[in-house]
Amino acid sequence: MDWVRGEKLGNGSFGTVNLARPRSRSSQIPPLMAVKSCGMSLSDSLMNEKLILDELKDCPEIIRCFGENFTDENGVKLYNVLLEYASGGALADKVKNSCDNRLPESEVRRYTKALLKGLNYIHMYGYVHCDIKLQNILLDPNGGVKIADFGLAKRVERKKEGNFGYELRGTPLYMSPEMATRNEQGPPADIWALGCVVAEMVGGASLWRSSGLAELLMRIGVRGEFPEVPGNLSSEGKDFLEKCFVNDPSKRWTADMLLNHPFVDDQDLVDTVTLKERCDEDNASTSPRCPFDFPDWTITSLPSPEYSPESGSWFHEEVNSTSGSMSILAAERLQGLVSDHRPHWSGSDDWLTVR
Repeated sequence: MDWVRGEKLGNGSFGTVNLARPRSRSSQIPPLMAVKSCGMSLSDSLMNEKLILDELKDCPEIIRCFGENFTDENGVKLYNVLLEYASGGALADKVKNSCDNRLPESEVRRYTKALLKGLNYIHMYGYVHCDIKLQNILLDPNGGVKIADFGLAKRVERKKEGNFGYELRGTPLYMSPEMATRNEQGPPADIWALGCVVAEMVGGASLWRSSGLAELLMRIGVRGEFPEVPGNLSSEGKDFLEKCFVNDPSKRWTADMLLNHPFVDDQDLVDTVTLKERCDEDNASTSPRCPFDFPDWTITSLPSPEYSPESGSWFHEEVNSTSGSMSILAAERLQGLVSDHRPHWSGSDDWLTVR
């Protein structure tokens, strides 16, 4: 596909996002898209994201992908993924610009139900998003939800016995207890993060105030603390969050179960057809704006802690063991994730601004 790069929308640890227009009209391609680009040396994550989006293409609550290509710009070879453009922006911006930085509960219920439909589809296909947060939830012009940024997403895999490598994915503010202590990141971790999103939409404030990274991981993983449930939330909403904030992931409600919860089940929302029926339809929805605006720390890789300014990531070596590793105290494991060196998120030599 031949296209023209337009205005820059944002950037992040995996690349930049610009508007894009196709050079020729087509019934299959919208007149305005978003293009996510990165240098070839950092393209693995973006290529993985493209493959996942191709597999999840039929779900209306997930952004669509229109293809990929390579370009040479200003002497740099870039890998590009063309996506839907969600002109409604990020849900984080909508919350920030709302009265008292919080949304009416009727809106929260509607967004929550749409998110559950998207997560149910993702989990049904054997994937975990790994970074559900307000910044990665986009809105189309009609207010429809689009789950975006699958750069950290992965297939659900059963952990091999004796392999206790640490690969911390996602944003600590939304991290589940099992991820913080045992490196378990399956569908229940996405549900915990969803609960955080709901609490933020209602409460209008950060869930873990005045907590550095070390203290935050200790509070979540060792002390078993829960994000604060907003006092202005209805009894149905509070019960919904109780089902999301269960320390034991095996007892945490699934997306499919939560779709039948009174908090969202009585919402008069768009469709009443089943998940399979919805995803068999031809949905020409809108797209991701993906403004990569990270107000909090996003960790892309944390298995020894050592920060690499060349790639903008944290790296930890995988640990293989046949005895004793799982008996390490959770507090000791968490100490290995902390470093006094903080990354400079605002700049990287690997990023390229295209005008």
